[in-house]
Amino acid sequence: MNPLRSLILAAARNGATRRLVATAPVSRDVVRRFVAGETTEDAVAVTRRLVDSGLSVTLDHLGEDTTDTEQAEHTVRAYLDLLSALGPLAAHAEVSVKLTAVGQLLDEGLARDNAARICAAAAEAGTTVTLDMEDHTTTDSTLRVLDDLRREHPWVGAVLQSYLHRTLDDVLDLSGPGSRVRLCKGAYAEPESVAFQEAAEVDKSYVRCTNALLAGSGVPMFATHDPRLVRIIGERAQAHGRPPGSYEHQMLYGIRPEEQLRLARLGHTVRVYVPYGGEWYGYLMRRMAERPANTAFFLRALVTRT
Repeated sequence: MNPLRSLILAAARNGATRRLVATAPVSRDVVRRFVAGETTEDAVAVTRRLVDSGLSVTLDHLGEDTTDTEQAEHTVRAYLDLLSALGPLAAHAEVSVKLTAVGQLLDEGLARDNAARICAAAAEAGTTVTLDMEDHTTTDSTLRVLDDLRREHPWVGAVLQSYLHRTLDDVLDLSGPGSRVRLCKGAYAEPESVAFQEAAEVDKSYVRCTNALLAGSGVPMFATHDPRLVRIIGERAQAHGRPPGSYEHQMLYGIRPEEQLRLARLGHTVRVYVPYGGEWYGYLMRRMAERPANTAFFLRALVTRT
């Protein structure tokens, strides 16, 4: 793994570093490049702007690794409030949920029940839910919860990470009729025993999984900003007879916005991952670890405003 990436991912879980960065007088504009804001109103306003520009949205209420039932309940209530507030925007905006934010580390059944409440609210609002994938220790649990939720809500989306050795097998298991699967590279520090360590190997795995998803009968959702992979996805989609609209491109809020609009103008469904809420630190650190340019942008802003 790249040493800088390892350092940043370690800092993401370091309490002292978290306090230093979180309390530094960094301009709100720096954080807001990647985070919609802290409130439901902020999230809805950003969603409206993106939808009006021809994009789709998935919204993530920030927070993870919850070990407190009250905090898990707070997260559930935040999603219920958001889904109620979306109104007509729900036709173009869904939500992404991390199971550790709703109690997975406390009890898998609690997380399943809390996620089911969010799914019921999403169904009432006329939209969908995607279960975010986290580090490898939660993968089996997340897939079990996904299977349970899909019994009542078959539209619940899965996320698979190409850096894990197991992912191609998971793709084949989940690429059936109507199955929504988001493929990403992965953003956690994982051991060599479970994950590819070299970027080239992660990319090769991504392409293998792309082909398997496009050959399946589900709805692939390709989460990458890598120009080379975006081009390969287009080529492989054409080879598999997949027209625009039968799969999605997904990108993060604040990263390559011009490319998002370009793809949308070509007729592709482009869904922007929009995080919001006060727990922005861990999310922002992982975004920096994924892309060195993000790190340079944030550090320049930090230095010039402290």
